[in-house]
Amino acid sequence: MTATEQRLYVFAYIDTHWAPCGQLTLTEDGEKLLASTFAYGTRYLERPGALEVDPVSLSLRDKNAVRGKALFPPNNLSMFGGIRDAAPDAWGRRVIESRLKVPANSLPESTYLLHAGSQRVGALDIRPSRNSDSTLGYGTWDNLQYLMEAAQRIDEGLPVPANLEDIFAEGSPLGGARPKATVRDNEQVLWLAKFQSQRDALVVPVVETATLQLAAAAGLTVPPVRLIHLGARAVMLIRRFDRYWAKPDEDAPLPEDLLSTAPAAGLVEKRLGFVSGLTLVACDEMESPDKSYADLAQAIRRYCHPRVIRQNNRELFERLVFNIFVSNDDDHLRNHGFVWDPHLRGWRLSPLYDVMPRASSASERRLHLGVGPEGRVATLDNAFAGREIFTLSAKAAAGSIARIWGTVRNWKARFEEYKVPPDQIEKITPAFRHIDDVSTPALRKLIP
Repeated sequence: MTATEQRLYVFAYIDTHWAPCGQLTLTEDGEKLLASTFAYGTRYLERPGALEVDPVSLSLRDKNAVRGKALFPPNNLSMFGGIRDAAPDAWGRRVIESRLKVPANSLPESTYLLHAGSQRVGALDIRPSRNSDSTLGYGTWDNLQYLMEAAQRIDEGLPVPANLEDIFAEGSPLGGARPKATVRDNEQVLWLAKFQSQRDALVVPVVETATLQLAAAAGLTVPPVRLIHLGARAVMLIRRFDRYWAKPDEDAPLPEDLLSTAPAAGLVEKRLGFVSGLTLVACDEMESPDKSYADLAQAIRRYCHPRVIRQNNRELFERLVFNIFVSNDDDHLRNHGFVWDPHLRGWRLSPLYDVMPRASSASERRLHLGVGPEGRVATLDNAFAGREIFTLSAKAAAGSIARIWGTVRNWKARFEEYKVPPDQIEKITPAFRHIDDVSTPALRKLIP
């Protein structure tokens, strides 16, 4: 095969409508992406509310620096982080492959980008031409049962029947490894529905819902989550935190809590730009295990709005502590996100998502990302030793640990309150750590 160039068009959702943002050129050799370039449109740069594709390599802090230029990804990467975040991940690719009836991982990146639909995460869309229309890209409450059935068939490697194919095509623009679909409820609010997988030893939707509710009780920023049952199957619903409802004017006053907004007369749905931690750290996915929470803290300091840097770094530290207590070792860089906050007109840490305890009998456990000076070792002492990168004093870090532990120590009672079945509680119990198991007596003396 010889390398070919594909020219695609990136659109950004500004206030109430899509605007052509720039041209993306991909150099591909079959399914292998070799390189990419991006050029912002001149008219787009003149827009007052122009959203940057990502703050690392496609920043709009100095528009003159990017005007009329072909831009390249950082660190010799083949793809821009902001574009990569708008692409389907493992599950979304499986859906596209099922729809196109091709083997796994056999399509060029341009095909995956074009088939992800306009309801992909964030405020970007990728289309074949400047004149291409957006797609709906979501299911509804009424066909959630059918979405689940189609997801189950794809999860099992079975073909999707024609009567389910069209429905599922509209509800599958997001990535991640687990079966899921985007749906609107009866009030038209957008949710992500996460289904059970045939490979799950636990009823994951039930346990993940309860874990996020536990995190919210501990004071972490969590989107609204719900658990529903379709027949005997549980479905987790997490509200899309990259959508909100407001008046159709960029300068109109915004509600303080965007996630509390709902459809009402005179309001329209708007979008928040989204980038992952992988983008802000500017590395390849294969490099993620070599990165750390310190890298994320530095990225917050570099790219987030100055007004939220201190608060965001404290919350990141508290999420690290929570992950240690619940043994969530799926804390890779894609599972940390950032949104463009219209209040600040700058980036900030997104709400928490994709947190799942992992039962283990090991006395020493590790997270995916580096925790502190001792690397990935999941202990509070390791996290506490690295507190200064989060701009936390010893007293502040100890206070955060105390607050998280004060909630997590009662996790079993809370899971019972959240209606987690006894057999699921028993299975997940080895994931939860007692403070005595993850800290030294010297550190516990500092914790109020």
